[in-house]
Amino acid sequence: MKEDDWRAALSTAGELSGPIADAILSAHGNRGQRAIEAVSEERVKQYRDFTVVVGHDDEYIVENGTCTCKDAEYNLDQSDPTDLCWHALAVEIAERVDAVDHHDMWYSEVREFI
Repeated sequence: MKEDDWRAALSTAGELSGPIADAILSAHGNRGQRAIEAVSEERVKQYRDFTVVVGHDDEYIVENGTCTCKDAEYNLDQSDPTDLCWHALAVEIAERVDAVDHHDMWYSEVREFI
């Protein structure tokens, strides 16, 4: 499998197999590894208003493939839609394997308590 075909393969399979995980790691390296870990640890949360990925130090809002983290802001090629931080990758993976943790509440209200 070519490294950029993992999205289609994952959508078709509906689960993260070894070859698909290898393709993600090949394409995204450490970011891919962190994304896979976040999905396996159920750290991708969908609220009424935002999708949030829980990191080790903070929570990051991912919307339309963009993220609020410093990596996305400073290190990624904004003109390349496949150059993503691990939070955005985690959302893409979780959505394709039905591993998003849904919360029927507004994140903007929950965030006030964190």
